[in-house]
Amino acid sequence: MGDYFLHESSYVDSDVQIGLNTKIWHFSHILSHTTIGENCSFGQNCVVGPNVNIGNGVKVQNNISIYEGIEIEDDVFLGPSCVFTNVVNPRAFIQRKDEFKKTLLKKGCSIGANATIVCGVTIGEYALIGSGAVVNRDVKPYALMVGVPARQIAWVGLSGNTLVFDNDGVAVDSDGRKYGIIGSNLKELI
Repeated sequence: MGDYFLHESSYVDSDVQIGLNTKIWHFSHILSHTTIGENCSFGQNCVVGPNVNIGNGVKVQNNISIYEGIEIEDDVFLGPSCVFTNVVNPRAFIQRKDEFKKTLLKKGCSIGANATIVCGVTIGEYALIGSGAVVNRDVKPYALMVGVPARQIAWVGLSGNTLVFDNDGVAVDSDGRKYGIIGSNLKELI
């Protein structure tokens, strides 16, 4: 089994790589040709793969399926029962496995409980998707997205707190990091 934890009720197929200190809890299934990094956690009833790559430090809560076409970078958080799609126009009677759209979750982003991520989008670094939101287009780094369809209502810092800007256009997060809007994007100021 290696240097990771696998609950006795869960399954790992052949040709799977799982990193050090990763934990896979009850009733989960990791399908073939999937790579999972170190220090990840998968809650109850998760299905991952086949052919999925997941980075280090990823936290996957209960009842989540991560399908082929989804790529997850380091330190991503997936809230309970969030949903991913992999085909734009599914039909039960038409096989569209050759039409899977790539969905990319960039480093440090967080997806709220029961949010839906429509395939073919990129969620930017440290973006925060509110619970129940439906994301159907790309999301900028550090954007706070809510609603159906999701729309940006604010910016968040690395800590996930909503940023408030002073008269000079600078926001200081609770961890002391400073941010400013450059063009139409949020940037950390050094």
